[in-house]
Amino acid sequence: MFGLMVRFTCKDESAAAEFDSLVARTGEQIRANEPGTVIYTVHRVDGRPLERIFYELYRDRDAFEAHESKDYVKAFLSAREQYLASTEVDRLDFVSGKGVDVEH
Repeated sequence: MFGLMVRFTCKDESAAAEFDSLVARTGEQIRANEPGTVIYTVHRVDGRPLERIFYELYRDRDAFEAHESKDYVKAFLSAREQYLASTEVDRLDFVSGKGVDVEH
């Protein structure tokens, strides 16, 4: 398993709404076209309306690379910058969990 946790901070509330729309459109494509993407979730942060947390879990590094190579992901990566004040990325090394069938 290979994962990411990403914290995005949007520029303002208007940018956050546009970012959420971009995320929704991209998420539809991820769900439809990426069997190696095990979890791709987006969360609003309670009490911090401009922040979004992404939790991404991929079957393996190859599935992540396949995700990154998709045209719709490249479009997302390019378009998102206009809405964001900051981005923090943590790469995750899976240890254990519930709800995911994992061969380790």
